[in-house]
Amino acid sequence: MTIDTSKLPPELLADMQAAMPVFWGNPQWTDAAEVQTVVEGRGISLADVREAQGRFERFAPLLARLFPELQGSAGRIESALLVAPGMQRAIGLSREQGALWIKADHSLPVAGSIKARGGIHEVLEFTESLALDNGLVTRDSDYSVLAGAPARALFGRYQVAVGSTGNLGLSIGVMASALGFRAAVHMSSDAKEWKKARLRARGVEVVEHTGDYAAAVAAGRREADADPHCYFVDDERSMSLMLGYSAAALHLRDQIEAAGLRVDAAHPLFVYLPCGVGGAPAGIAFGLRQLYGPHVYPFFAEPTQSPCFLVEMLAPGASVYDIGLTNRTEADGLAVPQASELAAQAMRPLLGGVFTVADDTLFADLHRVRESEDLRIEPSAAAGFSGPRMLTGTAAGRAWLRQNNLEARMPDATHLVWTTGGLFVPAEEYARFAERGAALAG
Repeated sequence: MTIDTSKLPPELLADMQAAMPVFWGNPQWTDAAEVQTVVEGRGISLADVREAQGRFERFAPLLARLFPELQGSAGRIESALLVAPGMQRAIGLSREQGALWIKADHSLPVAGSIKARGGIHEVLEFTESLALDNGLVTRDSDYSVLAGAPARALFGRYQVAVGSTGNLGLSIGVMASALGFRAAVHMSSDAKEWKKARLRARGVEVVEHTGDYAAAVAAGRREADADPHCYFVDDERSMSLMLGYSAAALHLRDQIEAAGLRVDAAHPLFVYLPCGVGGAPAGIAFGLRQLYGPHVYPFFAEPTQSPCFLVEMLAPGASVYDIGLTNRTEADGLAVPQASELAAQAMRPLLGGVFTVADDTLFADLHRVRESEDLRIEPSAAAGFSGPRMLTGTAAGRAWLRQNNLEARMPDATHLVWTTGGLFVPAEEYARFAERGAALAG
């Protein structure tokens, strides 16, 4: 695609093309108390967030039966909210600029990443539809009956497929296989070998493609279109994925209240979310906006070579290749050339902005959060830690704070970094991450 770069901010574009870290404040962000969100002609609201959460609750007894690690949580897949004073000092965020917290989705059980939310939700929605249509359950049933032979015979007639760089494939493949579906994950060449091995160990078919994420998705979509018994989870176009992610907001609200935090006009909440194709951060940002209105400010974090969401916001329909970037990054989960138009459509009035992060910074922050908070994350999951630095420490970030009359409120602000993956990274792989990060962090 050829884009008219003359319409883009010249200094911002030059820095992006040079793979320099940038901060971009969204001029379309609105402080309206209520914003009607319409995506592909359908209005979505808090009721949809609650419906997604209700589906997780209906399936909780079955999930506790299928996954021993969920027995202690009665089948609920959730992560901790952690205060992070050591990491706050490590990234240079002063107390006068707010307090740093971490939403620890890197430790989510079953899938080991944020993708456990959206990916598992879509598999459960498809499962529920089949079970209801075939009379196996009603919405008031104990869904643990779906572990029985009749359900598994039904599910075994279908394949669930997805295109992925890794973490979404893990969530889809693991859940679909556990329920009895035939599962296939189309993976791009930049996906990590250990993720492919983990899927194969679960009985999931891994289909490898020489191209990037977009090529893997396109190939998977073509194969699914030719098979009436194949359900394809389309990360670029899925409302079910986005709403599954949005349900995280409801539990986070309870955690925020339990921690004694406030979110209101005097206590802004800044949320920093690593972004690949955009469905996960968009879903969470949408859910939080339904609860906290204009007092929550979501920012998406992207690698300097793969800022697909920023490109989409500046030039709809364009990819990172169109501005001369390579889409090569160690943050494999964020190595996406073109963002989801669905996610971008939902975010135009809700997104605070986007910032980009160099790979070396990802590894340095991976080291810092291990040293300061004893947390083991993967490089992609470290992207959010640059958010407070970019917001409070760059000219563009400070200008955005001034424009939105937030400077005086910063001492009472909460900065929430969402760590999105890392639980299942093999020890030898993590050791390489840590060694590189230690060298970079000094």
